[in-house]
Amino acid sequence: MSKLTIFKHPLINHKLTIARDENTNMKDFRALINEIGGLMAYEITRDLPEKEIKVTTPICETVGTTLATDVVIVPILRAGIGMVDGIHNLIPTAKIGHVGLYRDEKTLEAHEYYAKFPKEMPEASVLLVDPMIATGGSVIMAIDALKKRGAKDIRLVGLVAAPEGIKKIQELHPDIDIYLAALDEKLNDVGYIVPGLGDCGDRLFGTK
Repeated sequence: MSKLTIFKHPLINHKLTIARDENTNMKDFRALINEIGGLMAYEITRDLPEKEIKVTTPICETVGTTLATDVVIVPILRAGIGMVDGIHNLIPTAKIGHVGLYRDEKTLEAHEYYAKFPKEMPEASVLLVDPMIATGGSVIMAIDALKKRGAKDIRLVGLVAAPEGIKKIQELHPDIDIYLAALDEKLNDVGYIVPGLGDCGDRLFGTK
């Protein structure tokens, strides 16, 4: 079974609470989502492989370490874009892929409409980013798309999720570790996370 990590950090909790507030404006909401992404990325990347290299300081030669793997950030369009800058600021050498999915409002099933990834992805550590994990359908399809293109080290990064979606992802992809800012209560009868954030994409981009 995959590892499920739910962050219990005061700064993440603080920022997530403000983001949940329906009165938080678009500018502040977007900043909060990015900031939470950056805070989470610090811990998610803790076990990335390293390699030793020699460097010369102003004093002497010494041995340090650098990353021994490429990192690829893959947001699920469109809400996933909201977390990319926060993570990319921490890992500016990371490449960025994109996967576009839409959810059928009647069946709640996900459909792929766009996918483009960097060539390094099969050997890279891939951070699959989706702020809202509800039924899990979009994430499962995105993981399928990544594995189809050779990705092996995939880490799922979300803000809030419903237990129903997490359970389904773990059943179908038990090798994928999952990192969340919060595991919420449930899905409501129209597939929204309770208490959730509302529609994250609309709140990020002002489309509602």
